[in-house]
Amino acid sequence: MAPSLAGSLELTFEDGPDPVWTPAVLAALRGSPLRATFFVVATRVGEHPELVAAVRAAGHSVELHCHRHLRHTEADRETIERDTECALRVLHGAGIRPRRWRTPDGITAPWTPEIAAAHRLELCGWDIDTNDWRGHRAERMLAEAGPSLHRGAVVLLHDGRGPDDTRDDCEETVRFARRIAAEASAA
Repeated sequence: MAPSLAGSLELTFEDGPDPVWTPAVLAALRGSPLRATFFVVATRVGEHPELVAAVRAAGHSVELHCHRHLRHTEADRETIERDTECALRVLHGAGIRPRRWRTPDGITAPWTPEIAAAHRLELCGWDIDTNDWRGHRAERMLAEAGPSLHRGAVVLLHDGRGPDDTRDDCEETVRFARRIAAEASAA
């Protein structure tokens, strides 16, 4: 990756906050010019509100992922509406007013944009999927992402384990973030 691009990348993290891996990601980013976005699972926010406070104190953004990790195409509209409303209540209770929403697995149903609009949320995706949830080593993720890295690219990572994870931990995600942060700092 060209160091001149590092500062313009948006690192995004999903499926947290996690009591082990969210602090490790924050430590990896500390001191770098990068500001990340954490798309959180509301049930985990309720369990670890101190981690959300730490993310915000470090200058990063907290946005909506879900309450429960439900694919929109595998649930009906009413279920997703309830899930979204419940998640927003939890986030509002933690002082977070999300503006952006990344749905689980980035999957939407035909009615997802209507739910987003009703809550004044912008649906957002990513440009680069690191596939970190598969347990790839940081070096492989960097090599595979390298050709796609460009100014304004949105990079998908996970600071928590989701239902489809095939890895045991998030250590390689932390290593990836550390490498990107080091390059951004050197730019």
